[in-house]
Amino acid sequence: MTNFIAYHRVSTREQGASGLGLEGQASSIERALTYEGGNLVDTFTDIESGAHNDRPALTQAIAACHASGATLVVAKLDRLSRDAAYLLTLQSTGLELLVADSPQMGALEYGIKAVFAEQERRQISERTTAALAAAKARGVKLGGPKPREAAKASAEVRLAQAIAHAQAIMPIIERIQALGITSLRAIARELDQRKGAETPRGGSWSAQQVKNILALAA
Repeated sequence: MTNFIAYHRVSTREQGASGLGLEGQASSIERALTYEGGNLVDTFTDIESGAHNDRPALTQAIAACHASGATLVVAKLDRLSRDAAYLLTLQSTGLELLVADSPQMGALEYGIKAVFAEQERRQISERTTAALAAAKARGVKLGGPKPREAAKASAEVRLAQAIAHAQAIMPIIERIQALGITSLRAIARELDQRKGAETPRGGSWSAQQVKNILALAA
């Protein structure tokens, strides 16, 4: 049975003190774990804005998951972060993630969803940049560079690289499936035996990595 560590987040101290929001998150997680058949071993809670990714309880929850091999579970993706770059960074660390309101999806899919969900915000950012450029041309003094925007651009590059790798591996997976080998774990074992089917980091294939490839190549 999989062990899970829950993470809850509310935005205000009033919500944290009253339990508003926390009760709903806990109920959603409980339902998901009943369905998944998991065992909840610990819970961490932050009372902070989701705009900050350096939340202390979140850091502790992630560290506990890595140390114990547990899966991090949140009620909704926005309880973890709304920042696509941050989500992709978490995924690259090998963190296993379950989002209670979308239990059928894997961790990487959440990162992909987050990247596309930010498209509208990027368009707004582009319009803002154009307005700032016009202001600069008028002699208005502007601030320094924006590291947050640079991080998002880097996340998009990593996503493009992941998609390209998935598209290169997918024909090999299709040939394996044509042999009647269809389970994720069995496909992973076959990929380990095939030349030209290396993982991005050169290690052994896992069922989760195969699932990620299938999602990216879809």
